[in-house]
Amino acid sequence: MVGDRSNLKPLALHVPEPRFRPGDEVDFSAVDIPAAGAAPRPDTHAAPADFTDLSYSMVRVLDDAGQAVGPWNPRLSPDRLRRMLRHMALVRAFDERMFRAQRQGKTSFYMKSLGEEAVAVAAAYALQYDDMCFPSYRQQGLLIARDWSLVDMMNQIYSNRADRLQGKQLPIMYSVREAGFFSISGNLTTQYPQAVGWAMASASKGDTRIAATWCGEGSTAEGDFHSALTFATVYRAPVIFNVVNNQWAISSFSGFAGAEATTFAARAIGYGIAGLRVDGNDALAVYAATAWAAERARTNAGPTLIEHFTYRAEGHSTSDDPSAYRSAGEPNAWPLGDPIRRLKDHLIAIGEWDEERQAAMDREVAEEVKAAQKEAEKNGILGHGLHQPLDSLFDGVFEEMPWHLAEQRQMMIDEEQASGRPWARKG
Repeated sequence: MVGDRSNLKPLALHVPEPRFRPGDEVDFSAVDIPAAGAAPRPDTHAAPADFTDLSYSMVRVLDDAGQAVGPWNPRLSPDRLRRMLRHMALVRAFDERMFRAQRQGKTSFYMKSLGEEAVAVAAAYALQYDDMCFPSYRQQGLLIARDWSLVDMMNQIYSNRADRLQGKQLPIMYSVREAGFFSISGNLTTQYPQAVGWAMASASKGDTRIAATWCGEGSTAEGDFHSALTFATVYRAPVIFNVVNNQWAISSFSGFAGAEATTFAARAIGYGIAGLRVDGNDALAVYAATAWAAERARTNAGPTLIEHFTYRAEGHSTSDDPSAYRSAGEPNAWPLGDPIRRLKDHLIAIGEWDEERQAAMDREVAEEVKAAQKEAEKNGILGHGLHQPLDSLFDGVFEEMPWHLAEQRQMMIDEEQASGRPWARKG
């Protein structure tokens, strides 16, 4: 029997709304930032049920005075910290020059990682070189921290004749097997189940290499994210899930992915996975959490989900205008500051760095990137036509080319020869 509901209000949906819109004054005082050093550091074999508090709080190492404090302090040597700082500065210089190259029409697309350099660089330092990374499209710092060739990366951005991917990938979607960097996909979060499958294969072969994967907070709403976590928890796959919560997807804020209801690290709880929420602008915290999760994975204790709490300081890409949907005051008001400045301040605080050396390093990395750009542009830029032979579009797609594609390729070659107008020449 249906009861009388005349006294009930009509049902209504909640539509998430960002706190600040263009023109608004920004006040992040409501963002809960725990004190550095306050989060406990469990044993790497602790049960997933022990991580509820760590999924809601935040692992932080660097305090406001630039000192490294608390149980998560990785106690890295000053030399290692300086190398990490240089790689983060190199990422920023690389981003800035490639951004300008796109604006000059030398390539079609670029994505900067301004304000998120620690997420990739510090993680790369905590992983082994032969661990396999399954990145999203804002982790160029993984390759740069592994000292991969800037010229090679730029060749891919320019889709020129030296592009190892032969122009088949959107600019910035690198693929470098030699550096443990799996092909970037433009389809969101496909890399999550790929990472789990790779990790399961590594374990089934009795290997010692683990996998790590990254996605933005917005794409945790994709089904692939949840499928990957299910497989990982069932088989205790040796994998690290990184969720880069930079507060904004392309133009929608994190609330549309569930941030108003809970943290992204808390999603680990329901799957029986260890979850950590980390200050993503604190390079030492990112390093410590990644090293901890890597040890957990490598000793068969299971996967870890790490939420990197950070902020996207600029647009989603060169195709995006963030002033259309968020307040211009947000980047400077973000309470966790700038990751490069914070690591620099830490080195200065412990007497291992100074502003003069920082300025000299910034000039040095800028010149390194400038020289790499000149070298890459000798191979051509995207705006100067087709750099690869047209029939190469069939290469590298199948291990053994199907008969019908081989037939189409031959038809293309025959037509080119008959017309006397080659579509593209090698060299």
